[in-house]
Amino acid sequence: MVGEQPVPREVKAVDTASLLALEERAHELRLNSRLDPALLRAHAAPEGTHYLWPALWNTLSHRPDVPRQLRCELLIALRAGERVVGWLDVLPDDFAPLPRVTSRAEGGEVARFLDRVPPVRDWLLGEDPGRA
Repeated sequence: MVGEQPVPREVKAVDTASLLALEERAHELRLNSRLDPALLRAHAAPEGTHYLWPALWNTLSHRPDVPRQLRCELLIALRAGERVVGWLDVLPDDFAPLPRVTSRAEGGEVARFLDRVPPVRDWLLGEDPGRA
């Protein structure tokens, strides 16, 4: 049964262009967890590597035309060298082809960052309180 499919236990690494494409798709589909693509264009490190770690399956029960999504923790590398964490809903067909993190060391580093870096909202409040 589809509902019993486990959440993928793999971390994906994406460049900034790929992250922007995923965010724009989430925005177009009006998925619940997403960031403003304009915010990312302004602040994401252009040559940065960002990471997606699936946490759970999400379904928009009020919108049966939208397939279920993977709700992923998103580790974003910023222009200033900082990192922040957010959430991004990604369709499984968009998630599957993304490059996997294959090094245990890199995966462990991502896990440590996810536990230590501020959420996007807190970063925005510190950056410009009028923007949140």
